Amino acid sequence: MHRRIFVKNTAILASAAVLGTSGLSAEAAVTPARPMTKKSLKWGMVKGDMSIMDKFKMLKDLGFDGVELDSPHTFNSKEILAARDKTGLELPGVVNSVHWKSPLSDPNPATRALCVESMKTALNDCKMYGGTTVLLVPAVVNQGISYQEAYERSQAEIRKLLPTAEKTGIKIALENVWNNFLLSPMEAARYVDEINHPLVGWYFDVGNIVRYGWPEHWIEVLGKRIMKLDIKEYSRKKQADEGIWKGFEVDIMDGDCNWPAVNKALAKIGYSGWASAEVKGGDRAWLADVSARMDRVFAAE
Repeated sequence: MHRRIFVKNTAILASAAVLGTSGLSAEAAVTPARPMTKKSLKWGMVKGDMSIMDKFKMLKDLGFDGVELDSPHTFNSKEILAARDKTGLELPGVVNSVHWKSPLSDPNPATRALCVESMKTALNDCKMYGGTTVLLVPAVVNQGISYQEAYERSQAEIRKLLPTAEKTGIKIALENVWNNFLLSPMEAARYVDEINHPLVGWYFDVGNIVRYGWPEHWIEVLGKRIMKLDIKEYSRKKQADEGIWKGFEVDIMDGDCNWPAVNKALAKIGYSGWASAEVKGGDRAWLADVSARMDRVFAAE
């Protein structure tokens, strides 16, 4: 618990003791949970020639609560589990490593099947690691794949994954990325609702929305469909001056994301859970700065 919240709670409870239960409502005596309470990052951000164990130790020392691996992967799972158990650093979920190369919207059924099989592996890996979600980019729209084709194909392929999701108890968390697909929160909500399964929801990337919208608006619409969060920044000025991809080249808290508004929207929908940094990687000093900036995001109000 943040020290500031602890002090606030203590003061409220002390006042309640003086005033009596009639002087303070039950609601006022309880501070709502912070919208983002567990801090993670992506494994690819951790640079340096170190063992898995040493990387886990470093991340724990830097204040991270967890780290997300790609899956399928080539790591030794026993090493990963040993590092998790030794350090206490959690593995809250995994990121599918095939969805860009073999998207669920591809016109070739064999290509789509590759992604489906990779997702089955990822769901089982996530269960083994003690996580709860597999991040999946649901589809890609381009000149050769129409919007309607992407929509219908990807939903059909995701439905094939539901038995494995049910067997493992792991959620399929769809991420909003720059894939020319599901470009409004209303549509993103409808897409999930049509699949209509409690193990399918959203892995909401806050920074990805800033170029063409406001993250807090998406949060309001997606609501309980949000399972986890990715944290990054975006600068509209750098976009205008240097190009759209340059907008991402800004540190957390230094872009145009309105973090107090994001936190307010998350609190309104009752979200309290994991947030994972998804920015460029670096050494210990760089990751320490990322950790500190995430703390500032969590505290923004």
